[in-house]
Amino acid sequence: MSDERPATTSSYQRPAGGPGQRPAGGPGQRPAGPGAQGGPRKRRPFQRRKVCRFCAEKNLVIDYKEPRTLRFFITERGKIVPRRISGNCAAHQRHITEAIKRARNIALLPIAANHAVN
Repeated sequence: MSDERPATTSSYQRPAGGPGQRPAGGPGQRPAGPGAQGGPRKRRPFQRRKVCRFCAEKNLVIDYKEPRTLRFFITERGKIVPRRISGNCAAHQRHITEAIKRARNIALLPIAANHAVN
């Protein structure tokens, strides 16, 4: 018995480097893009930080019996608008979500989008 392995006939070439290694380029390099050739990067215009309307105006109340207030926080498809889009703080977003679900339960708000009747 020989310790030699039989020659394989596969044409597969294993890539350089071992498993789990990063591709060439290094961790500090960015992928090619608009500013990759050394030109100036485009600056984004300044966007105002969204402010929670319930924190800004203390007299506003979150109530499930007021669907007019809650309609600002649901899409036309009936989905609840996320915090990063509505600008609510985490605490008020939780109250909004709970109020929307309660209003849906007693049919003050739609659960899903209205279906077009043909």
